[in-house]
Amino acid sequence: MAIEDMAFWLSWCIEEYAASKKMSASDVALFFEKTGTLQYLSDNAEILHTQGKNYILDCIDKFVQSER
Repeated sequence: MAIEDMAFWLSWCIEEYAASKKMSASDVALFFEKTGTLQYLSDNAEILHTQGKNYILDCIDKFVQSER
């Protein structure tokens, strides 16, 4: 995935997750960085970006829970 596409993908994930959790995007970005979620999303972007929003958000939640 091109760098520009990856940046768009990650920002989309941050914005959608923030909206679903009623958090600010900046707080989610920091949280994703701290928990390794940004790396997880980058590593799995080719597969995840073809899925629906709810599936992606569920995957993020499961990843975050597994890292605690």
